[in-house]
Amino acid sequence: MNGKVSGNQQVYPRDRVFEAGSNATFCCILPAGESFLKMYLDGYGDAIRYNKLNYNATRSSDQTYTLTVLMDQPSYDCIDVQCETNRTTYGACTFVGYPPGDRDLQCETRDLKSVECHWNVGTKTYLPAEYHLLGSVIGERNWTLKAQNKLGQVELHDNADVTKRVHMFAPEGVTASTVNARNISLRWSWRLQQYNHLNLTCQVNVSHGGTSTIRENVGVGLNAAAFNDLIPNWTYNVTVRCGTAEHFWRWGDWSESVTVHTQGDVPDALDVWMQMKENQVVILWKMPLANQSHGNIIDYDVTWVNTVNASEHSVALSLDTSEEHVVTVKARNINGSSSPSTITIPSLGPDQTTVNTSWITGSDGGFNLSWLASPSATCGYVVDWCPTSGSGPVEWLKVPPNDTNAFIFSENFNDGVRYSLSIYACTQKAPVLVERREGYVRETRIEEKLFKPLTFKQQGADAEVSWHAIPLREQSAFIQGYILYYWNNRGEVFSVSTDDPEATSLTATDLNITSYTFTVTAKTAVGECGNASITATLNSLSDTSIQSVLVSLGAVFGLLFLTTVLCFRHWACIKHKVYPPIPKPELMWVTSQGQFRCRQLDEVQSYPSEASIMDISELHYKYRTPVTNNYSQEEVPFVFSQTPKGYYNKPLKCTTPTLTLPPTITTSPSGLSSCPFTGLFLNPSYDLTMQTGDQQASSGPEVHEGTTGIRYQPPTETILLNQPAEDQDTPLVCVSSYILLSQTPST
Repeated sequence: MNGKVSGNQQVYPRDRVFEAGSNATFCCILPAGESFLKMYLDGYGDAIRYNKLNYNATRSSDQTYTLTVLMDQPSYDCIDVQCETNRTTYGACTFVGYPPGDRDLQCETRDLKSVECHWNVGTKTYLPAEYHLLGSVIGERNWTLKAQNKLGQVELHDNADVTKRVHMFAPEGVTASTVNARNISLRWSWRLQQYNHLNLTCQVNVSHGGTSTIRENVGVGLNAAAFNDLIPNWTYNVTVRCGTAEHFWRWGDWSESVTVHTQGDVPDALDVWMQMKENQVVILWKMPLANQSHGNIIDYDVTWVNTVNASEHSVALSLDTSEEHVVTVKARNINGSSSPSTITIPSLGPDQTTVNTSWITGSDGGFNLSWLASPSATCGYVVDWCPTSGSGPVEWLKVPPNDTNAFIFSENFNDGVRYSLSIYACTQKAPVLVERREGYVRETRIEEKLFKPLTFKQQGADAEVSWHAIPLREQSAFIQGYILYYWNNRGEVFSVSTDDPEATSLTATDLNITSYTFTVTAKTAVGECGNASITATLNSLSDTSIQSVLVSLGAVFGLLFLTTVLCFRHWACIKHKVYPPIPKPELMWVTSQGQFRCRQLDEVQSYPSEASIMDISELHYKYRTPVTNNYSQEEVPFVFSQTPKGYYNKPLKCTTPTLTLPPTITTSPSGLSSCPFTGLFLNPSYDLTMQTGDQQASSGPEVHEGTTGIRYQPPTETILLNQPAEDQDTPLVCVSSYILLSQTPST
């Protein structure tokens, strides 16, 4: 901008260029009759600072004023120096910049005919400059560049044979001549024929998804290259650039990008792992990524299952966990099945060892995990993790054999969720569990009212506050213990605590008979949290004792009432079990014709007392030689036995076919005379005359008549009871004509 001028008066110097960092002095000449007000630079640098320079303007004569300013800031535009009077404003334009700072001259050829030179400008001059290049096109080894502006000039020199400085153009027409699943062949051409005679080295850049791989090839007039180890069914971008192999100067320009899509192939082998849950084994595998599937996955082939849907990545198997099992998994697409991935399921026999679980604290959104080296880890380690409770994905990481630490990170990690991390040693057979950890990526405060239900129980002058065990899903931090706070209506606060995270009760002791408020809180690394409260009034000790007695009496009466009702409803069954019915006895005897006859005793007149019943396991009756001729000389044994249900008479075993009964037997008043013994056998108990071995039987039979029957005393009778075990096979001998049952005494 030009300063404003009135007549011949103006500001000097005009259109002057100053080097940045130098001092500049400006002069203002005023016409007669005008008075000076101020002098300043408009729109340059710090306006406030330069406006203060107005007070540094110096009067050198009656009509002349000067201003000296440090020009420390370069500017592309002109700087307006203004001089203001009482009538008008005068001004002039000035510039600030640097002399040329160019350096590093280099000359090269691209077409082997012309020369291109390049240099670095260096510091900006903020001023226009002129450049001049001196030297011939071909064959000249010395090159000079001159650069100048209003503040100065500079000369740059380069000494080189440009035929050895060939900067090649980009290849043209790059195409993929052959495309397979894992390799491709490329071809291109040169627009300059001279390149076909040069010994070239070329780079082929194959990129995909932000990843690139560069391969180099060397040859004369090189115009083709092959690229291997590609991903099947994958899209690549390919570019090529070349340079001279001999006297290499710099790489040429990259060619235009060409898109190549490889053919499909069978999937890669799956990353397989397992998890054991009670009686089931869950086989897991990572879903193949796009660069691993090599085509759309159709399904999976798992041992003992056959096929699994393509959307699934786990399957549960019901296997015998007492034995090892080998499971293989394969993925299948339209090109075929992958190589089988094998995992051995360990047995859970009685000798299975367990490991302790320790706590771990998360950091940086994950877990810094380290463990002791295991001699079993022949093929490395496997670290898996999943939420300790509830549902969540199982993830795992495989670690090389020489590493015993890893940083575990997952996008599925959440704050306030406890995770279980297991470290396995990879072996040639089943993996071996070596360590286990539990921890939170970041612990968070547990929500209020954690303790459910909170109950109160008075025990004398003590009060026990109890709660159910805290489920893991409600623990958003490690519980390190509990504190029970309690205070009475006077505001006195007391507390009792425990460091046992498994505790479910705390007891406050030596309490007064008044109302208390009890609050339980959990101790965690993020503070006390999960508070829950309950209010209760303590009863006196006498009230407590009376209440206990009443409760006990109520329980006893309730039990008696229930027992009475049950006995009343089932009295018939109880009576049958305690006093079972006694079956009526039967008698069998041998008639004179040698036949057995019997008659049931339908009418029983009286029963002997239980004290007269003899426990006879088996008794054999045998005739001896009678005193009179009324009896046969043959022996007739009788057998009686008892059962758990009572007594009864078994059929008589006879050794002789006939038996002559006594001629003088009277009938009982009941009139049962059809059987000679009807009136005699009144009860299954027996009234027998016992003799020892040296006692003699009576000389003759005796017949006694009673009120209810007849008792016959045989002439000679020997009864042996309770034989030793070795004599049990020998029948007991009773020398008598009859075996008589007990009867009531005659009246």
